[in-house]
Amino acid sequence: MTTDNEMKIKGLKIPEEFYDRLSDFINTFNKNGYECYLIGGCVRDLILGYEIYDYDFATNARPEQVMKLFRVKGLEFEVTTFRSDGTYLDGRRPEQIHYAESLDEDVMRRDFTINGLAYDFKKNEVIDHVGGLEDLNNGIIRTIGDPIERFSEDGLRTFRACRFSAKLGFEIEERTFEAIGETLNISAMVSAERVREELMKLLTSGLPSVGFECMRKSGLLKLWLPELDSCYDIDQNKFHVHDIYYHSLYSCDAAPSDKPLIRLAALFHDIGKLNTRRVGDDGDYTFYNHEVIGSRLVKKIMKRLKFSNAEIEAVNNLVINHMFHYTDDWSDGAVRRFMRKVGVENISDLFILREADRIGNGSRSGLPQPIMVLQSRIDRVIEAENAITVRDLNIDGNILMARFNLKPGPIIGRILHELLEIVLDHPDMNTEEILLDKSSEIYNRLKEENQS
Repeated sequence: MTTDNEMKIKGLKIPEEFYDRLSDFINTFNKNGYECYLIGGCVRDLILGYEIYDYDFATNARPEQVMKLFRVKGLEFEVTTFRSDGTYLDGRRPEQIHYAESLDEDVMRRDFTINGLAYDFKKNEVIDHVGGLEDLNNGIIRTIGDPIERFSEDGLRTFRACRFSAKLGFEIEERTFEAIGETLNISAMVSAERVREELMKLLTSGLPSVGFECMRKSGLLKLWLPELDSCYDIDQNKFHVHDIYYHSLYSCDAAPSDKPLIRLAALFHDIGKLNTRRVGDDGDYTFYNHEVIGSRLVKKIMKRLKFSNAEIEAVNNLVINHMFHYTDDWSDGAVRRFMRKVGVENISDLFILREADRIGNGSRSGLPQPIMVLQSRIDRVIEAENAITVRDLNIDGNILMARFNLKPGPIIGRILHELLEIVLDHPDMNTEEILLDKSSEIYNRLKEENQS
């Protein structure tokens, strides 16, 4: 039955803003004598009621025939021709691709039953050749056909099984799960870039911990994130309910799903504890400087997974600064130095991480009162527009070079740095006149030091 707002067939809903365009797109194939179906994850998610914006299609039209058809109102859809794949030798791509004549033959090459569903617009019905509807109903992730064969074809499918478990809250069918551990040699062949993409998708799911647990139990975690896997069953001290591994997972869960880099920082924030774990005088464990060691490990891990430099810097900054300890005796200058160290633009993310860390502890929740006080003080500094970095000074290198007849060099940076230290403690001194006065004192002292 069609309404003005949506199409409902066996629980399948297609949003109003997409229905007409999808229908026009499919009709273009049909009226030219070709079959065309919605296919895969979009059908799965429509049945489950997830909000989606990406639609994939399968057709019996050959690629050159598809190219002759039109784009629909500026949208680009992904269309694949029915096919059956040849032998896989590299754990990623088939050696040959053979075009197939029917939808059921095409579906048999796909990964999981819940991703093997198609939707026929003309008949208003879901097409299920592989038992996907039953597995959807039962909350099961199962490969189409033999799991060893499916995972041997593409090693990324093992990661996808773990991610779908986290995203959908489904159980991985027993034989399918066993096959993940039996095909780790194929998973090891996957490129770091593809693993990174799956990891970032996992971090946007409801409970990433579910996916990471599947990875740990199957051996995938040790293969690709051995640093995290090594944290399993490593006790912390009396202030923590969970071991390092589960604390990391639950902290990750507690961070916002729409901020995957903060979730990644939460996952890695205590990864340096294993290497810094010592028994203190009271017989309990200590982890001094674990944030420093952890930041080095974060860089190593993220470089290995081909993250961008900007992403590495963002996560590293959160990890190395997450152990700050605010007390009421912090001077205003100390608050400004903290802001300078973290970066004003990163402070809200750091506080989100601290709250997630606290929730992941297992016995606490929310931000502690001292951090809320610190946030208030930071807000006042920002409102007053006090100097935090050299760029905020009411003087610059050009002025200093002209005043002292100097060329660009380290001495200019030294003067600006010392001026900033003064202003951090005394914001009212951030005027050109006062700073010029102070720069003369600093310049003369530096000259004397160089001459002595």
